[in-house]
Amino acid sequence: MEAKTKRRVRDPAATRETILEAASNLLAKDGVEGVSLSAVAHLAAVNRGTAYQHFETREKLIEATIQWVSDKLFRAVFGDPSTLGERQVERVDVAALTDRLCDFAMENPDICRVWLQQVLASPDPSQDPFWREYCGSLRRFAGTDLAEPGIDSEVLSVVNLAGVFFWPILARAHAAEDAQRTELARRFSHEILRLSMYGTMKAEAFPGVAERLRKEAAEANAR
Repeated sequence: MEAKTKRRVRDPAATRETILEAASNLLAKDGVEGVSLSAVAHLAAVNRGTAYQHFETREKLIEATIQWVSDKLFRAVFGDPSTLGERQVERVDVAALTDRLCDFAMENPDICRVWLQQVLASPDPSQDPFWREYCGSLRRFAGTDLAEPGIDSEVLSVVNLAGVFFWPILARAHAAEDAQRTELARRFSHEILRLSMYGTMKAEAFPGVAERLRKEAAEANAR
């Protein structure tokens, strides 16, 4: 008796993830104008009917892709969203958080820029989970005794994220080796920390960051 051919088990969640990853690649490469359900289905190696089952329109696909990128950003920088309530802004390791943000941007420069442009152009950026937490954490920090007075958390969020996400262009990150990208990310995180330390943060409250900045500045001068 011939063995029966096993039917491939469908996994809707995995298919959706594959479609979103393909859409994010197209967004990064060609921008919003380059995204269509047909192009994404082709890149994801699924038929158009399957793509339409998950996303009825191009607009819904783009919206879901931006949310998908936001979730990856969130997890890379802040960790598991389910533990968000446990975070106390006064106890956050500012240097480590900045490093994680710069590392993610250096490894995913194109999609980060698309995400930022789409979120800032949206009617309500606070609907995006990463933006809401990033801007919100700066606002909460501004309300503590650790911060200098008069911080505009919304403006500061745009300044920080725009800088982090556009730095890889000038740094030619796409042509750099892994070790070079790491060094480029450290350069940017150093400058963000230096500006924060002597602009928005009370230096005496962060001796560890101050020591790191002194060491990094000495190393840079020695090179």
